[in-house]
Amino acid sequence: MDIRLTGKTAIVTGSTKGIGLAAAKGLARAGATVVVNGRSQEAVDDARLAIQKEVPNALIRGVAADLSEATGCTLLLEKEPDCDILVNNLGIFEPKDFFEIPDADWQRFFDTNVMSGVRLSRAYLPGMQARDWGRVVFLSSESGLNIPTEMIQYGFTKTAVLSLSRGLAKRMASTGVTVNSVLPGPTLSEGVASMLEEDAKERGVSLEQAGRDFVAAKRPSSIIRRAAEVEEVANMIVYTCSEQASATTGAALRVDGGVVDSIA
Repeated sequence: MDIRLTGKTAIVTGSTKGIGLAAAKGLARAGATVVVNGRSQEAVDDARLAIQKEVPNALIRGVAADLSEATGCTLLLEKEPDCDILVNNLGIFEPKDFFEIPDADWQRFFDTNVMSGVRLSRAYLPGMQARDWGRVVFLSSESGLNIPTEMIQYGFTKTAVLSLSRGLAKRMASTGVTVNSVLPGPTLSEGVASMLEEDAKERGVSLEQAGRDFVAAKRPSSIIRRAAEVEEVANMIVYTCSEQASATTGAALRVDGGVVDSIA
């Protein structure tokens, strides 16, 4: 499949590492002008360099802004007032028992994982609708369907993202704008790797083996029996942003290695 996005501008939030960075690289390879985002200018600059190293002719811009806050979203919109593709990738997670999660954490998770996408979609979708072409992708998770007992606050936000994505797809009905969610399972992003690193060192095993052990213990329904690579998730994101995905909208596209035990 020859995916070409030349002439399109793509904004990928939270794209200085992990799935977001892999998605930004994939979109750049497809010819899109890519806007990377992170909280610090240093992280944004490093991400731009990393993409240009792999995709020398890539057109890359960057905006340092904390999109968990309304002021950060406003800053991004001032610097990048329009786009054709919006990948709402920004998200946080933290294993913590339900009874130890204070109100402030619930608000922080909601603001970061949900409201960042709400604010940016509200701002960018009208332009896409006016041009009769656009792609919005929300990063949900298998945890939005298979709520983890150790991260209920995270699963809650990823369920909310599924509702938001489906509702916006219906709101954009009969236009050339599609809205979808991508649902990764356990993935060896930097965040997950750092969570597994201490355990791997203590047991004297590789990070990959620690990932397999985590999946076996915490996600035993996994069919691939391992954590995915960030590029495997990014491949689905890039396809969902393509011209070829024009009839795919309102969907919850799983890249979870079969963790969710469902045929629907």
